[in-house]
Amino acid sequence: MEIAVYGAGAMGTVLGAFLRKAGYTPDLISRDQAHITALKTAGAKIGGMVSFSTPPFDGGEGRGSALLPAQISKKYDIVFLLTKQTDNAFTAEALKNLLLAGGVVCTLQNGIPEPALAAILGEDKALGCICIWGADKPSPGMAELTSSAGSMRFVLGGIGGYSRPMLHTVQGILEKVCPVTVKENFIGARWSKLLINAAFSGLSAVTGNNFGAIAADRRWGNYALHIIKECIEVCHAAGIVIEPVQGKFPARFLYFKSPLKKIILSRIMPFAMRNHRAIKSGMLRDLERGRTCEIEAINGEVCRTGRKYNVPTPYNDRIVEMVHAIERGERIFTTEYTEFHGGLRY
Repeated sequence: MEIAVYGAGAMGTVLGAFLRKAGYTPDLISRDQAHITALKTAGAKIGGMVSFSTPPFDGGEGRGSALLPAQISKKYDIVFLLTKQTDNAFTAEALKNLLLAGGVVCTLQNGIPEPALAAILGEDKALGCICIWGADKPSPGMAELTSSAGSMRFVLGGIGGYSRPMLHTVQGILEKVCPVTVKENFIGARWSKLLINAAFSGLSAVTGNNFGAIAADRRWGNYALHIIKECIEVCHAAGIVIEPVQGKFPARFLYFKSPLKKIILSRIMPFAMRNHRAIKSGMLRDLERGRTCEIEAINGEVCRTGRKYNVPTPYNDRIVEMVHAIERGERIFTTEYTEFHGGLRY
């Protein structure tokens, strides 16, 4: 199989390194020249919750290549997509010309990217994969797994369910990295991950904290619960059946109306997030580097769907508002509750 990891940043580098360790020869593609040079000359060095390295991605026999997009000179059976969704319209058009006959793009992006990609590539060419793990990239050629290795897993599917061509081939490849669950109700699984991203990635982006610090803090943890509650209410109005969160917790378990239920959930939250406590939002990393981030694909997706079905989403609205203000240079990261509160009922 000709395999590419398109968008070999933190998570793409971890994925490519695990695939290389399993005996595949993926090409790692990134716009980061320094990162590509390091991968090509020294290989990938993976740290954090695991520790291993790979041979150089120099295009040698059985080693795969590290490439800038302009250096791609072949086509692929599978392209694992991990670029930012802000570039998806341009990226999808480019990927159409990189697929072999029968080839597919499998997006590992956050949010709900499949419908827009399928509109450009075709439904039979677009698969989706949810990553239940996180990573960071401290320096060129290096990536750190920020979730425990034993908790890593993928959820795989497509808009049309199980009948997608290549779905089980992709499943077999990803199972060399960690366990894979194929979901018929893939959009429900996407929303299961999205409500966690909206709560913890969104709050990470405005506070500068990691997931563990948010879960352990009483007030930020309660704000996270309100964000999750809005996601559940939006899905209910839209007729979306949310798959169990982290494969364990039914959505109704995370929903509260009474103060007592909210207190119980706030006590459970640090335990539920323990395997992912070191994760810092990718949106936060973008903001720290002065870049625009994917807030519109995460919390913005909740807000848009809420407006469509007349469901108020004030907590998600507030996250979007604050992140855009940070992007414009009007705010900085803050752990002050009053800054986030903005008139919201606590």
